[in-house]
Amino acid sequence: MERSTNRILTTHVGSLVKTPEIIDQMRAQAMGEPFDEDILAKHLRTGVAQVVRKQAEVGVDVPSDGEYGKSSWMGYVWDRISGLEPTDQLPAQDGVNWFTLRAQQFPGFHRAYDRFETTVWMPDLPSGKKPQNANVLRFFVVTGPVRYKGHVAIRRDIENFKAELAQNKFVEAFLPAVAPCSCSFPGMNRYYKTEEEYLFATADALHEEYKAIVDAGLLLQVDDAILPMMYVVGAPGQDLQKYLKWAAICMDALNHALRGIPEDRVRYHICWGSQNAPHTWDIPLKEIVHLVLKVKAQAYCIEAANPQHEHEWQVWEKVKLPAGKILVPGVVTHCTNVVEHPELVAWRLGNFARLLGRENVIGGTDCGFSQGWNWARVHEEVQWAKLASLAEGAGIATRQLWGKSAAE
Repeated sequence: MERSTNRILTTHVGSLVKTPEIIDQMRAQAMGEPFDEDILAKHLRTGVAQVVRKQAEVGVDVPSDGEYGKSSWMGYVWDRISGLEPTDQLPAQDGVNWFTLRAQQFPGFHRAYDRFETTVWMPDLPSGKKPQNANVLRFFVVTGPVRYKGHVAIRRDIENFKAELAQNKFVEAFLPAVAPCSCSFPGMNRYYKTEEEYLFATADALHEEYKAIVDAGLLLQVDDAILPMMYVVGAPGQDLQKYLKWAAICMDALNHALRGIPEDRVRYHICWGSQNAPHTWDIPLKEIVHLVLKVKAQAYCIEAANPQHEHEWQVWEKVKLPAGKILVPGVVTHCTNVVEHPELVAWRLGNFARLLGRENVIGGTDCGFSQGWNWARVHEEVQWAKLASLAEGAGIATRQLWGKSAAE
């Protein structure tokens, strides 16, 4: 994996706002309407080419495919794993679930937010349709052996991405994939003897996708938003040890999924959920950073611009980044449509560089800008402005840290 040897490199977390054509096809599929797989495949090829070129234009050094081939950052994998059946029941742990607990502190806010969360930035679609409630969530229970069946889909994603990468000059490139615990909600298991057995079966299945990405010459980014988010279900501030015990098992399962994959080909991403919401129940980074650093990855992509977590750059005053590792802090965020000033981006990067060493820091984003076809967190125009500001801010930080421009 490339480091910021001569300048601060830039990347992001993976998901970008999809084209109207892709959204239209995925909307029809999610709503149970007729759609054409061949038409979707055509739009995916065109869309990935466009999004890769745009990343080059705004100055991203390490791009993704925008996660264009996925219905959502985690839900996509349920189309690539066998042994699952859809259900109307929300996944629950000890009788409660994150989706209801998150609204307890701010019920009025969530009643309003849930009405527009997934539609506010949806573009006009070629079909002219715009569902009133685009918050189409699918839940599953495990009723049989979990096996990976997504070989055709991941091959399509890789081929679409690499076709356009060859036409542009990047430092390197990555594809995201979900972590075992982020698609293995407690309460889903109806087949395996224990939740842990089910989690490791999921890890075995995802290993095939991980290996396909790395074997294709791409970096693998493992996304694990659910790990920090599940602290809410464990009664925040009351049962930390119970949560940490569960989280440690999740880390073991992830490392099992990563077996045989070189650490220098892996990035691990955590955040506290992409919702533009209060986040007052988030577990502090200092409580889980020791678990994060146990993941067999070279780079760690961690949310750091969200107002609930920006101060946590100071965690690294006490926590030592292991030798050879890289931190990819989020220095622009998805949680607001305000575009970060490049000087602010440079200041944030400088804080990390002075603590960890400039060569060990790559500028990133807090989370994806669109976690699914219907989950755009900012307007597409703002997304690109933020990434351009990230690149400009990295250039300023380079001058400050090296005494030269990024072009020298």
